[in-house]
Amino acid sequence: MRNEKTKSHLTNIPDPASDISRVEHTTVLLREAVDFLAPRSGGVYLDGTLGGGGHAEEILKRSAPDGVLIGLDQDGAAVARSRERLAGYGERAVIRQENFRDVTRVLADLGIDALDGVLLDLGLSWFHLRDPERGFSFQTEGPLDMRMNADSSTTAADLVNTLPRQELARILFQYGEEKRANAIAKAIERARGRGPITSTVQLAQIVSSVFPPYPPRRIHPATLTFQALRIAVNDEMDALREGLSAAVTVLRPRGRIAIISFHSLEDRIVKQAYVEHAKGCICPPRLPVCRCEKKADLTILTRRPVMASEAEVAGNPASRSAKLRAAEKV
Repeated sequence: MRNEKTKSHLTNIPDPASDISRVEHTTVLLREAVDFLAPRSGGVYLDGTLGGGGHAEEILKRSAPDGVLIGLDQDGAAVARSRERLAGYGERAVIRQENFRDVTRVLADLGIDALDGVLLDLGLSWFHLRDPERGFSFQTEGPLDMRMNADSSTTAADLVNTLPRQELARILFQYGEEKRANAIAKAIERARGRGPITSTVQLAQIVSSVFPPYPPRRIHPATLTFQALRIAVNDEMDALREGLSAAVTVLRPRGRIAIISFHSLEDRIVKQAYVEHAKGCICPPRLPVCRCEKKADLTILTRRPVMASEAEVAGNPASRSAKLRAAEKV
């Protein structure tokens, strides 16, 4: 069960669909994230989550005249947008449709042995929410899809309609931190017994039926369920762990990594990974000399996460839950 501290954290989770009509796509923590990378001419940098290309373009501007930006995104639409936006930078912008978890292979294919900086901006973009056909928003009618990569085989509808109730409940609790996970899974099981669950609004109504009609909430009742299913469909947590570990390995000494997360699960993984990489010898204190030979390979630059300013949140409500953590390769 969730304690009061966790419950209060949930009030900071954005209701992304409600922000669609209020803002255009705006790059979150643009200046702060790129400041930590400190791009320079001649450097080689990775934006592992291109999205709208805002961070990538800022890195290219600051690393002029000959810095190189490798941009990855598993979403083909994001790759197309970024290629158009960054076309003026010519060969300095190298863009591929890839998941950032595969950065080691991508660099090998490009003949690049190390990076001077890595940026990851996790989670959904405004473009995902705006398109009903992608199935990410519970406030617009669309197919229950949620795939970041349209070529992936598994959709949210597949999970909702085929997984055992216990596995559904586990996903909702683990990835959504949803305290009503069991009740929601039971409601889904009952509903799919009457016929397939195929649309976003249909699922949102099923989830909402589990909640009493009062009191008013900061977030829609389906927010955490949609978050959990999206994470499961795209294997986001394992991708983050693998990509983060690979990124640290391919950083040059003094190279930097900056990661922007939007919910507690992502932020926890990033924080714990930084701490582990910043840790040296782990031998028992009683040993007179180190036997493990473990050495720290990161220095943490943000003891506390950097948050969006009041001005940025006012102009872009989706930024209110963003947390930026940065570290430097030893």
